[in-house]
Amino acid sequence: MATWGMVFDLRRCIGCNACAVACKQENSLPDGVFFTKTLSEEVGEYPDVTRSYVPTICNHCEDAPCERACPTGATYTRPDGIVMVDRDKCIGCGTCIVACPYDQRTRLEPEMLNEGLFGGGRLTPFEKQGIGRFTVGTVVKCTFCHERVDAGLLPACVATCPTEARIFGDLDDPTSRPRQLILERRGRQPLPEKNTNPRVFYID
Repeated sequence: MATWGMVFDLRRCIGCNACAVACKQENSLPDGVFFTKTLSEEVGEYPDVTRSYVPTICNHCEDAPCERACPTGATYTRPDGIVMVDRDKCIGCGTCIVACPYDQRTRLEPEMLNEGLFGGGRLTPFEKQGIGRFTVGTVVKCTFCHERVDAGLLPACVATCPTEARIFGDLDDPTSRPRQLILERRGRQPLPEKNTNPRVFYID
């Protein structure tokens, strides 16, 4: 079985946020909820100034502190390495949010689901069809678009990225593009000092 992971090519990311928009649409995410974000930083001094972009996402850690901290077993890891949350078991205690060193989890508050993207409690037809996948008081996070992956498709953010800055594949396959990029360009994991062994790598 594959062990899924992702590589972010920092040379290619242009900060367009197409990934965030695709994620929002694919997962019908309510207002205030993001499964992926792109951080930006300006480097240098005028007139020699550049801007760098750093995509972030749940790292689907091999030794996931969120899973160890969860008191109900709601957070679990699939055999293919994708870290999931079972909303039927989640009690919204927030322990996993505190345990995650990457700040990649969100507890759903009532106003997130009730106000709508345009406020005033008016939900669009698109919002109405997607709201059923969420439960107030539970925790949500990126799942690598597991339903798409199970169907043989790429995660929405990867499929949408116009510069191919996001590369998804089997980390156990030495011939896969992610594994080759990690080896050839010395891919590094975020916050390695946390000893979580993320399945997300950065190359520049």
